[in-house]
Amino acid sequence: MKRSQGFTLIELVVVIVILGILAVTAIPRFIDLSAQAEEAATQGVAGAIASAMAINYAGCAASGFAVGANCVAVTNACTAAEATSVLTDSSAVANYTFAVDTAAAGTGTGATAICEITHNGNGSVATFTSIDTTP
Repeated sequence: MKRSQGFTLIELVVVIVILGILAVTAIPRFIDLSAQAEEAATQGVAGAIASAMAINYAGCAASGFAVGANCVAVTNACTAAEATSVLTDSSAVANYTFAVDTAAAGTGTGATAICEITHNGNGSVATFTSIDTTP
């Protein structure tokens, strides 16, 4: 008796149905992840700016707030220009709009302000703290 090798039509249909069910349940999850990824990217840029501002403040404090190689003068205006001045790779800043929470803004060296950035493409929002290093 000769034995045939391969899959039957019913086995193939069952596999296709199972793959279809998995696809129907997985696709909405991947769509939700893209929105979360966009928000996380905005928060990452805000974190990078906050870290750069903190490092700049430390460099300024070490040099007695003398503007130079280790100190960039930054006010609490929360602008793209200020964010660009403290970041080493500032290419991502062009995609964001900056705003300041004026209730939190202070004046003078060491004063902080809460800044808000909004991604121009997807509208995701994140905040960071700006530290005044003007002498």
